[in-house]
Amino acid sequence: MAYLVCDDLSFSYDGRKVIEHLSFSVEKGSLVCIVGENGAGKSTLVKGILGLKKADTGSVKMAEGHGHSKPQIGYLPQQSEQVKDFPASVREVVRSGCLASRKCSRLGFSLSGLSPFYSGFEKRQADAAMERMGILDLAGRNCSELSGGQKQRMLLARGLCAAGRLFLLDEPTAGLDTAATAELYQLISELNQNDGMTILMVTHDPAVLPRLATHILHIGQKENFYGTFDSYRTTEMGSRFLGGEIK
Repeated sequence: MAYLVCDDLSFSYDGRKVIEHLSFSVEKGSLVCIVGENGAGKSTLVKGILGLKKADTGSVKMAEGHGHSKPQIGYLPQQSEQVKDFPASVREVVRSGCLASRKCSRLGFSLSGLSPFYSGFEKRQADAAMERMGILDLAGRNCSELSGGQKQRMLLARGLCAAGRLFLLDEPTAGLDTAATAELYQLISELNQNDGMTILMVTHDPAVLPRLATHILHIGQKENFYGTFDSYRTTEMGSRFLGGEIK
């Protein structure tokens, strides 16, 4: 049974189409890498699934019991959309992920107007997420003091507090050095394989596809592809994106 179904989705900005009639379904436990050229609509699709961008046509549906009206979806936006120097501790930022069901900001970095109090369960949930991401020892640090890799771990922990079993990641390793990138990919793999998290990840890194992806969604200018990595690598668009480097 499909966990997430996107049917006949189309999006546009100021009358310019960026995605047209895109349909695909994601099985529970999948790790889908979303690829394509700049401007193809990858981030737009992520925002459409989150409900941050209204589709011109089509629908996004979760499996029964995971209704789209109040989705428990973890979200890690592009770094350009993150508030990098928010004056709060790591603990405060991570705990703010628990506010997803309290009508907080969808990006969730503003606590204005929200209760500063958390339940014991929410505090334990945040501590568990920080421990899972290996940053519990940084809980009292101001987030502006963190390295790029530590900030991404913090925001992954925050997303875990908001997530049910679905996580959307928009270029999570952009701007990170090689070591931090490898560590983050390992954490993402563990969330998928060990914790059973269904993940959709936008990436420009062809080398990561055979390591992580169960499925590929390639959004193209003239055509789209959705299927397994083994199927993707045999297509012309897959061969172009992989650059003949992966055999």
